[in-house]
Amino acid sequence: MSQSSNFVDYVKICCRSGHGGAGSSHLHRDILTSKGGPDGGDGGRGGHIIVKGNSQLWTLLHLKYRKHIIAENGFPGSSGQKSGRNGIDEILEVPLGTIARNAETGEILFEITSDDVGLVGFPNAGKSTLLSVVSAAKPEIADYAFTTLVPNLGIVSYRDNRSFVMADIPGIIEGASKGKGLGIRFLRHIERNSVLLFLVPADTNRTIVQEYEILLNELEQYNPELMQKPRILAISKSDMLDDELMNEMKQELPNLPTVFISSVAQKGLVELKDMLWKAINEHSEVTKD
Repeated sequence: MSQSSNFVDYVKICCRSGHGGAGSSHLHRDILTSKGGPDGGDGGRGGHIIVKGNSQLWTLLHLKYRKHIIAENGFPGSSGQKSGRNGIDEILEVPLGTIARNAETGEILFEITSDDVGLVGFPNAGKSTLLSVVSAAKPEIADYAFTTLVPNLGIVSYRDNRSFVMADIPGIIEGASKGKGLGIRFLRHIERNSVLLFLVPADTNRTIVQEYEILLNELEQYNPELMQKPRILAISKSDMLDDELMNEMKQELPNLPTVFISSVAQKGLVELKDMLWKAINEHSEVTKD
């Protein structure tokens, strides 16, 4: 790199994830209990360092002077079984094709070859569970709607040290494109993803097609350009389906690449990764042209 050039293709940065917060050793005490059992909460997880591909970047200039990047530590737990807050993640956006190496050994850790995959679905579709299974991310998971209120990012490992980013977008509801609920705020996050993975649970009260079309319509009403992004449909919670029911459902699926998965039973996840990787690379080739 010349002194006058703004093109930087190499940076050396010391990165450190945040430490986990300390658990609380508090013992329960109240007016009626002098020697209760433990009621201390777990410490929050330390923040991650996430390297995220961005097809609009062509240089590492924005990272040139960031020599140390340290994610926030998790916060300690407290009494009443209250868990500490998780540390905030540090997200480093880099050009596609960026290779991360161990500075001491030269070992290739991973290569960023693609942008994000965005998970699209209604609340309780199983998006957070899927992300927690295919990556090291630990989003909050519970059996009620709107557990996810902010996007969670996870690095999904693929074959030959390759990886891609998966974003768990907060659940969409019907009418989101008109601002219902937190619709516009949620939909804005979807624009940043290169491939859209629609997640519809096998136990939906609607048909698979109906649920998919409602989601698709909300995206189109919000921004018609989203219809140009590659789409994949995953039927989640499919471990509850027998072969006969699954074959019946296959006859009525929309016309797009579809896979039946179960995050809990680890079913169909390898096939899903293969489909996502193919879609990511096809999209990258199209955007290059």
